[in-house]
Amino acid sequence: MVHEKTGHFLPTSGAEMAARGWKHVDVVLVTGDAYVDHPSFGVALIGRLLEANGYRVAILSQPRHHTSDDFRRFGRPRLFFGITAGNLDSIVANYSGNAKVRDRDDYSPGGNPYFGEQAEKKMRRRPDRATILYSNLAHAAYPQVPVILGGIEASLRRFVHYDYQQQRLRGSVLTDAKADLLVYGMGERAILETAARLGKGRDLAGIAGTCERLTEKELEARGISAPLLLPSWAEIQADPPLFLEAELTVDRQARAYASEPLLQYQQAAWVVQHQPAAPLDTQELDALYNLPFTRKPHPSCGDVPACRMIRDSITIVRGCCGNCSFCAISRHQGPKVISRSRDSVVREVQRLAGQKDFSGTISDLGGPTANLYATGCKSPQPCKRHDCLYPKVCKFLRIDEQAMLALLEAVSDCAGVKHLFVSSGLRMELLTRTPQLLQKLLLHHTPGAMKIAPEHTEDNVLRRMHKPGSQVLEEFLSLCREIGKKTGKNFLFTPYLIASHPGCTLADMENMASRLGVLGLEVRQFQDFTPTPGTISTAMYVTGLDSETRQPIPVARNTGERSRQRQVLEHHHTAAPGRARPAGLKRVGRVKRTTRRQTF
Repeated sequence: MVHEKTGHFLPTSGAEMAARGWKHVDVVLVTGDAYVDHPSFGVALIGRLLEANGYRVAILSQPRHHTSDDFRRFGRPRLFFGITAGNLDSIVANYSGNAKVRDRDDYSPGGNPYFGEQAEKKMRRRPDRATILYSNLAHAAYPQVPVILGGIEASLRRFVHYDYQQQRLRGSVLTDAKADLLVYGMGERAILETAARLGKGRDLAGIAGTCERLTEKELEARGISAPLLLPSWAEIQADPPLFLEAELTVDRQARAYASEPLLQYQQAAWVVQHQPAAPLDTQELDALYNLPFTRKPHPSCGDVPACRMIRDSITIVRGCCGNCSFCAISRHQGPKVISRSRDSVVREVQRLAGQKDFSGTISDLGGPTANLYATGCKSPQPCKRHDCLYPKVCKFLRIDEQAMLALLEAVSDCAGVKHLFVSSGLRMELLTRTPQLLQKLLLHHTPGAMKIAPEHTEDNVLRRMHKPGSQVLEEFLSLCREIGKKTGKNFLFTPYLIASHPGCTLADMENMASRLGVLGLEVRQFQDFTPTPGTISTAMYVTGLDSETRQPIPVARNTGERSRQRQVLEHHHTAAPGRARPAGLKRVGRVKRTTRRQTF
């Protein structure tokens, strides 16, 4: 690999391109985010990776989308436009779970979601369904240049999906955008293969980790067949419960890393998903994070709140084997957990600590789930489930408590590091099996209150969330309090909670509020369930069916029902001792929980 020295951003304008002596670029990466050259931003990761492999890459950040003018900024790219809505699905970024317009976008300069100071009659920096609109504008600017879709929006909308802002099912984003290719999941391998093939004048057929849009004739000419077809768009429209079956099939295929193609017919064409790309191994992940990121927003962007939140954080793990029904991380990042080496993490910390503006505090050493670091599978047979924590911890899950302890020690010992925190979510059922790690986190690496994610306390709701039963929370708190007695400490916890999950009733919420009081937990942060694309919970929300039993379940869909469930938690907070008003209560969306560690 070759790369520019640290301190140089990828070009964002014709002037910056000319300053490098470039007369053309190979790839233009288009994003709905402000350009932040930090490895927690997918466009930065992919841009630096392409650069390291010898490609000339430019970044088109938050282009104005009323014309295609911005898409001509760098001239005609030699290879392709790479399109992503950004680190967030654009609908999640622009609307709350109750479809209210958000007046803030932490991935935009100053958190302002508009081009201008006032919202009235102003254009949003990140348009709704940005992937589709950006694709259309790229085609308008240079009709012959291939358009490649990627990022979390494209990945989770690659088949028929639910759009909660429009409250309806939509077809594949690949079909709507009429793009040449869609990269799903973590896109490093697929995007390098795409660039290499286009550079040699070859076609893009059959690349692992991609989806194509093919006619019946093209499908027959390629000889593509699938032992398992997803229900078509027309079939789902005629029989909505088939949407749940489709989502369950996609989920099983993803967790199994199935090699067979997956097909779905819609709008006179087939969406063909090829086998997933193999996850990066530890050495490859280390190399990716060793690329020369500045870890700062581009000067033209000014202050970007999301960068402030993650600027001094370090990713140590990718993927999640928890497979919660409401979360898309397993489907996007993959169900296999890949950990970076200790040496790689330490090198990144040393580079961070060497920056002049480093505060001395590592704000987070984590990932989707921090204490999955160094876990793996010890099964004698290849696993097709990759579902390691439900209904209980799999007997074949290898847990390496000492590896995480050693990593914490090594990072803490780095010159310039005064404080080291683990702010990412932690799986309680794993912490009860690693008491030394739990004690170390509680005593030395928790920023005020430990973030835990019980999500709920009632077993019938937890089952639909694909999470272990309520005894896990009770066992965890009991162990923490034992540690507190031994050490003379009083620990605080911030439980993440979800209201209005499919199958959750008002009575379930009241029972949860009561149980939290018995357990001594205060409601600090909660969210209404948001039916985002690409999750099993969303399929249950749409169909009103339990994903395991296929029996009807209650679903809080209208504003009144959702509000009543939410008010139970608000009342619980205000009724807590010493509380006169809900000043400390925070409603958090899935935006806050999954903004990090995403890739093109």
